[in-house]
Amino acid sequence: MLGSTHGTLTTDFRARVEACGETPRTAVHSTTAPADGDAAELDVSGRPLHSDVPDLDRFFRPESVAVIGASDADGRPNTGITRQLIAWAGRVGARIHPVHPTRATVFGLPCHASVADLPEQVDLAVLLVSDPVPVIEQLADTKVKFAVAFASGFAETGAAGAAAQARLTTAVQRSGLRLLGPNTNLNAFEEFREDLDGPAIALITQSGHQGRPVYTLQELGIRLSHWAPTGNEADLETSDFISYFAEQPEVGAIACYVESLKDGRQFLLAADRAARNGVPVVAVKVGRTETGARTAASHTGKLTGADTVVDAAMRQFGVIRVDGLDELQDTAALLARARPPRTDGVVVYSISGGTGAHFSDLATEAGLTLPTLSAAKQQELHQWIPDYLGVANPIDNGGHPVGDWRGRKIIDAILADPSVGVLICPITGPFPPMSDKLAQDLVDAAEATDKLVCVIWGSPIGTEEAYRTTLLGSSRVATFRTFGNCITAVRAYLGHHRFTASYRSPFDDAPRTPSPSFRKAQALMRPGQQLSEHAAKQLLRAYGIRVPREQLVTSAAAAVRAAGLVGYPVVMKASGPQLGHKTELGLVKIGLTSASQIRDAYRELTDIARYENIPLDGVLVCQMVERGVEMVVGVTQDDLFGPTVTVGLGGVLVEVLHDAAVRVPPFGEDQARHMLTELRGHPLLEGVRGAPPADVDALVEVILRVQRMALELGDVLSELDINPLMVLPRGQGAVALDALAICR
Repeated sequence: MLGSTHGTLTTDFRARVEACGETPRTAVHSTTAPADGDAAELDVSGRPLHSDVPDLDRFFRPESVAVIGASDADGRPNTGITRQLIAWAGRVGARIHPVHPTRATVFGLPCHASVADLPEQVDLAVLLVSDPVPVIEQLADTKVKFAVAFASGFAETGAAGAAAQARLTTAVQRSGLRLLGPNTNLNAFEEFREDLDGPAIALITQSGHQGRPVYTLQELGIRLSHWAPTGNEADLETSDFISYFAEQPEVGAIACYVESLKDGRQFLLAADRAARNGVPVVAVKVGRTETGARTAASHTGKLTGADTVVDAAMRQFGVIRVDGLDELQDTAALLARARPPRTDGVVVYSISGGTGAHFSDLATEAGLTLPTLSAAKQQELHQWIPDYLGVANPIDNGGHPVGDWRGRKIIDAILADPSVGVLICPITGPFPPMSDKLAQDLVDAAEATDKLVCVIWGSPIGTEEAYRTTLLGSSRVATFRTFGNCITAVRAYLGHHRFTASYRSPFDDAPRTPSPSFRKAQALMRPGQQLSEHAAKQLLRAYGIRVPREQLVTSAAAAVRAAGLVGYPVVMKASGPQLGHKTELGLVKIGLTSASQIRDAYRELTDIARYENIPLDGVLVCQMVERGVEMVVGVTQDDLFGPTVTVGLGGVLVEVLHDAAVRVPPFGEDQARHMLTELRGHPLLEGVRGAPPADVDALVEVILRVQRMALELGDVLSELDINPLMVLPRGQGAVALDALAICR
């Protein structure tokens, strides 16, 4: 049995880590420390710790606009666009200047022959030309702040288009202006209703048509403030708009349709800004079925595809990922308008016992909390609801009272219960006058409470007065058309407020300077090579990760001496830079208890290696460690986010079970613990079938130390695989029994 080498994360661990120049909260990628002047801006990896918020006020509300390629000729595509831009400029109070080399006027406005002839410095230039690069170069001299390029035929078309987009990006960078597009549309210049009040939704879409469901929420009385159709994102990207919208006081939620992310770190920083400000971000991110073109020798490399990493990164920083556009609109609308919850308890109130039971099943399965109402509250409700109907939660009223005041009394009594934070009333179909009175009572009660009231109007018609006028006419009732969308939105609403209430930005604690461990590790790295198990374990030791007692030997006699020093029983393993999964080749021998077994095992291991033509640096004689939970902890490289950290159930079944959780640095102790609770096998760590609880604190410590390794060695470490990491019973630590490391 191995003794403990760790203490609690909040005292001994932090003190030990600080003593060796480390910190338990870490970040991402590279090997060089930032220059002294940039120390406050960059982490130890050289990546930014905050992003500047682009000042997009003059994009969305310009004082002057130039339309390059303006037209009023019949049948020309530019004519319709010019007409819409003139109308939009009128709404936002902007002066508009058409530009065309052969026209004196466009729609009665004076037309200028070139950019150089513009009568004033403009805030926004709209480019209605097939090749925007020459115009961008001309605009550079005029100090234009923003430009929009509608032209297609760029990165979306293949290699030639990607090269053209690269030239465009270079021209934009030289010009000093900010560009939206190319391959974008007119969504930014839509007409937004000015008669709606309350917090608004700001919309970001890479494909303009995918934002239409959210845009049409205005017809249901929900305010929309901005629409950013980002297109190919040659310059301005989704992250820029998230950062900007998160700072706008009128924005209650940000809704996104994302096809690809341009810069992983910038996306995390933007999401971090929204989380700090308490602004919910709801996103559809396509690509869930993408498996990624990664081939990996390590187990962890096979456990996480590209979308798994995106999903984890979104959850880490509070981005609410949904699948459908209907979920996007309903969830964003609820989050934009609802006040923070007073408690997480959900109560279901219905006119049908079957409806209540059905909805309660779905809600509970989705993770919502449906508290049982107190005996006193149930007795109070039975004043107006027959005794034979259940009122514990769900509440079956048997038919909402129509002819008197009892219906409102019931709803008010439910909302007064301190265990209730959300009331949900599913109305599967209209049943006037009962459903009409119920809808009105719900609206009246919602106006008098600070708790969330949700209604599901299940009618497929949607033209009923109770729905169109009563429910949609209220800004205090959240109305849905399906059970699923209601549950998704309410779960997101409660989850968002839990997340932001305790959110602490990991960028605040990200280390700025390399640790002493980094300097030790540098000497062990071999560019382009896989390290032997012995070298990989030295790498772990450098970062304070515990490994078994072991010796590397090159003879049978030395193996016998080593076994005496390590202590019987021992494990013997071949060690070489080309060895990955040794067990399959018969290159691991366990439970050896005598000198003769040691000599025989040494000869067998070296014979197999010679036969398989596998070069060895020796044979490891290792302490045998038993009685623990086998886990895997590793590092892989993601094309978008850089190094990622994975933890899962380990051992020989790791690739069969596929039970793993992944995080993108930076993250702290809280996220490391959340990784463990996401595992289906998490009960094993708590102790099952008489087994003692595992040392979870030690496992969390290893995860955080591996994260530090990923951060500091990101430019030279391609993959790391600790499998198995034996997590011993509580108080006894965790030991890395095997390790694989591949250098970039």
